[in-house]
Amino acid sequence: MYLDNVASTITGFLPVIDTLERGMAQEQNEDFKKSLEMIIKQYNECLDRFGVKAFGARGDQFDPNFHNAVMHTEDESLGENVISQVFQKGFKLGEKIIRFAMVQVAN
Repeated sequence: MYLDNVASTITGFLPVIDTLERGMAQEQNEDFKKSLEMIIKQYNECLDRFGVKAFGARGDQFDPNFHNAVMHTEDESLGENVISQVFQKGFKLGEKIIRFAMVQVAN
């Protein structure tokens, strides 16, 4: 019950980190970018204290138990069923998936 409550609370905050990371991907002046980096670092440290780990990165092997494939692409530089792009990172609390990674899969 406790882990379910923690997972539910953390899930409510995940869109905030998504927005911050999208902001980092945009061209910004260096001071603004440093500010976003500090906020993201603090946010990730907070998630770490709760035992929440992010997963789903470009180059990882696609696993339907962890990833939600929303697109497919042909990319000869990547192997079969390899994640070619991550649209949204996944998160887990211990062994409990609290959000599946939304990804594009190659080949």
